[in-house]
Amino acid sequence: MTLRVIYFEIYARDVSRAKKFYEEVFGWKIERSEGSLEYWNITTDNSDEPGIDGGLMKRQGGEPGADTPIGTYICTIDVPNIDEYLRRIQKSGGIVTMEKKPIRGVGWYAYCLDTEKNIFGVMQPDKEAR
Repeated sequence: MTLRVIYFEIYARDVSRAKKFYEEVFGWKIERSEGSLEYWNITTDNSDEPGIDGGLMKRQGGEPGADTPIGTYICTIDVPNIDEYLRRIQKSGGIVTMEKKPIRGVGWYAYCLDTEKNIFGVMQPDKEAR
């Protein structure tokens, strides 16, 4: 058995705003789930490439932090051009909290906040990164 991330959830004070952000920036398909819980399914891609899908739901409690029942979990999103996606993130209301940096021989990464103050990473693979 391989122990790996198989799903993710994004928590939002304003679900509509978060839905718009992720659809605009990454082109994800986000649809309301059937059932009693207010929950939206996130489909990140329909290809055979590696990756996972997730969900979006209303945050319980206040802003992310130690006193919030469910705060945040950092997930990193693979992007083809980190500079382009950092611009998209800012244009859609997100904030770059750590500018892009290299991981030698792996690629470029940065950390950002979405419109709901959830932190996430973006990474552009690049074996020449120094």
